Amino acid sequence: MIDTQSSMQTDQRWYALHVRSRYEKAVSTVLRHKGFTEFLPVYRSRRHWSKRIAEIELPLFPGYVFCRLDRAERSVAIMTTPGVIAIVGFAGTPVPIDYDEIEAIRRVLDTGIAAEPWKYISSGQRVRVDHGALAGLEGIFIETKKDHRLLLSVTLLQRSVAVQIDEACVVPIKSAFGVVSPAAILAAR
Repeated sequence: MIDTQSSMQTDQRWYALHVRSRYEKAVSTVLRHKGFTEFLPVYRSRRHWSKRIAEIELPLFPGYVFCRLDRAERSVAIMTTPGVIAIVGFAGTPVPIDYDEIEAIRRVLDTGIAAEPWKYISSGQRVRVDHGALAGLEGIFIETKKDHRLLLSVTLLQRSVAVQIDEACVVPIKSAFGVVSPAAILAAR
């Protein structure tokens, strides 16, 4: 007898759903009630309103909700969810998100380390976290005026999340030619 539950899980991939502005939480809730595995990464932000300060949860990827699905079977159920605009893809064909990119963001959120949205950067030094709660994660190392951050990206959406990190925790990822930055490659051309 074939286990349909496990075969269904193996066919499922993560997809990004483009949703209406400020509908992320509602879409996430409806998808969960429809039986989908959804993922809405959020962060806490302090906002000032007149004489008070409030801490609110906001999506790390505004306008997007991630969902696991077998596109062939259930995309109609996704598209009929109020607030969903499209399944992100190219030329009308949905494109799955790399599993490791989603898992890296999940792992950061599970540790409780503060994360925030960050502009997408396609160039920079790729590093791997060598020790600590995020050991094994790979991302782009960036330096700001005050601190160091590890940038985790969802390439398909061209969006990133920055996590503050101790510079001593990361090691450069070596290519076949040693440590080579994208800037050095472009300069060599």
